[in-house]
Amino acid sequence: MKLICSKLWLALKSEKGQSLVEYALILALVAIVVITALTALGGQAGTAMQEVANKIGGTP
Repeated sequence: MKLICSKLWLALKSEKGQSLVEYALILALVAIVVITALTALGGQAGTAMQEVANKIGGTP
């Protein structure tokens, strides 16, 4: 257990650990933006796709 804690401490102190945390934060922010955009525009995109499908299929 002490070995795991010491390796974790070294990873957090190193610049690689900082870079990893920064990339994780950026990834989380991008995921939040994508989820928000899909939630906000999901209904409109579904409606547009259904209209296209109806026109292609010939149903009114």
